[in-house]
Amino acid sequence: MNNKQQLFALGPYMEFSRKQWAALRDSEPLTLTEQEIINLKGINEDLSLDEVSQVYLPLSRLLNFYIDSNLQNQAVLEKFLGIKNQRVPYIISVAGSVAVGKSTSARVLQALLSRWSKHRRVELVTTDGFLHPNHILRERDMMQKKGFPQSYDIQNLVRFVSDIKSGVPRVEAPVYSHLTYDILPGETQVIEQPDILILEGLNVLQSGMDYPQSPHRVFVSDFVDFSIYVDAKEDLLHQWYVNRFLKFRKGAFSDPDSYFHSYAQLSEEEAVNIANNIWLEINGKNLIQNILPTRERASLILTKGDNHAVEKVRLRK
Repeated sequence: MNNKQQLFALGPYMEFSRKQWAALRDSEPLTLTEQEIINLKGINEDLSLDEVSQVYLPLSRLLNFYIDSNLQNQAVLEKFLGIKNQRVPYIISVAGSVAVGKSTSARVLQALLSRWSKHRRVELVTTDGFLHPNHILRERDMMQKKGFPQSYDIQNLVRFVSDIKSGVPRVEAPVYSHLTYDILPGETQVIEQPDILILEGLNVLQSGMDYPQSPHRVFVSDFVDFSIYVDAKEDLLHQWYVNRFLKFRKGAFSDPDSYFHSYAQLSEEEAVNIANNIWLEINGKNLIQNILPTRERASLILTKGDNHAVEKVRLRK
């Protein structure tokens, strides 16, 4: 089977090797410096110039084509309705497991998309801000389910995304602190009619099927124009989570204000045991039960191998 036959084989996705995908960059220049890329990467990731130029630059080129097409469709609708200058932001979602690197993917895309020649304004919001505050999770005995669908204020999250898509001039999102492991009271992120909104989080691909008892009939995924799922094998995710926990233990956990400050005094063996338990009891279960089942809804799937390097790309036909 040749390359084109492989791409267009039966199934909902076209599959690309890293080399095939990189060729779709089509000589588009990389506008990020090595230092900027270092600043964008997560605490436990090896983000290289090659990764950005071979994976994310072709993706940003594809997204620009989609956004141009979307703007043309808006112009047709405006002409039909006899209205002008209707601003409808293009929404991109980035989903995936804890520790897979979706935050880094979202930051890289924001940087690349904002530097294209059309100078579009790109905002990035994480759904962490829409978690219920810890005091509510404690009242509901859900601290061990933090990150699971029921731990989010879905109504507020949907309202936020709906307002963005409706062109509301000024929309506010709550702010979450990974240091205090809680919502920051009184602090908000203000979003004012961006051209593109990147929404990153565990739950952005979930739909009504994931909330069968919910009274709501509209979900975040209903407002998303293009969705990305960052994927990796579970054993890799588990190891990346443990490695990240150990790095936090030496860094962020040492801050007296850190929710996990007590972990800074653990031996490495004790820290590994706790990280393994957190993965097995919380993050791994959430992955299998709630996150992984949404993967096949994505417009595009980035599959990572060792060292967080993307090895395969699947694009929905």
